[in-house]
Amino acid sequence: AIVGPSGSGKTTMLQLMGCLDRPTDGRVHINGQDVTRLNPNKRADLRKETIGFVFQFFALIPGLTAYENIELPLLLSGGKKAERRERVHELLEAVGLSERARHRPDQMSGGEQQRVAIARALATRPALVLADEPTANLDTDNGHQVMEIMQRLNGETGTTFVFATHDPRVIPFARRVVELRDGQVSDNSLHA
Repeated sequence: AIVGPSGSGKTTMLQLMGCLDRPTDGRVHINGQDVTRLNPNKRADLRKETIGFVFQFFALIPGLTAYENIELPLLLSGGKKAERRERVHELLEAVGLSERARHRPDQMSGGEQQRVAIARALATRPALVLADEPTANLDTDNGHQVMEIMQRLNGETGTTFVFATHDPRVIPFARRVVELRDGQVSDNSLHA
């Protein structure tokens, strides 16, 4: 978990980790690779193959169903139709939304939309999923459920989840907490 007050640099850190921005100083390493030296095409390839994103406002495509939103990264990666179908159904089941596969975002609750976003982030089996304020637009129960899903999927798949948050209720779900203050790491501690 990356924690700190608004304006502390949480989102900037996620953008650097996600190869969306380049640092003005220093280096960013992902899977042992210095990504600050990669050209834009190589950074895009790394994002496509290694990193999944869960956005604060879900960022689902409104005209697509839950199934289609999850399938989109797989289409972009060029997988076979049968493999895509199997993966999407597996992910819908993993986030508890098999019965909502044909629903569009406007037909789902905020918690359901965030679970679709998590499934979409996992579609290509990334090593790393970055989540920016994953519970910010959810009530307490849905926020807790989303964090439990990410924790369970971390254990089952080995995918690393890094989430930025100012919500103290999600801190117990983290194994490591990095606290930012004014763009600087003020604490970096392991949690049980």
